[in-house]
Amino acid sequence: MTEKETLVIAAKAADDKKAENIIALNMKGISLVADYFLICHGNSDKQVQAIAREMKAKAEENQIHVKRMEGFEEARWILVDMGDVIAHVFHKDERSYYNLERLWGDAPIEDIQSEIV
Repeated sequence: MTEKETLVIAAKAADDKKAENIIALNMKGISLVADYFLICHGNSDKQVQAIAREMKAKAEENQIHVKRMEGFEEARWILVDMGDVIAHVFHKDERSYYNLERLWGDAPIEDIQSEIV
């Protein structure tokens, strides 16, 4: 499975749980941590947890190893580490505060919208 396929699986899982403003950043050559960052948010603690839980379940269904999931209990910023793809599932309020899109502004946005519909 390629990192792009992993990215699409995670994005579809987020979309299935009604995540908002799903954005994929291509981190190749920018970060040593991952090839892609997937960023999205939910409007409640329960929705944020549901999005992260669905990402983990869909990854595992596709034999993608989830190395770790951090922040699940607090449900303000859940990090789902799938190796070459790291998903950041924010609570709406936290997303605007941390603004990862601006922090990693030099990373190009990967067009995945047509693949998750």
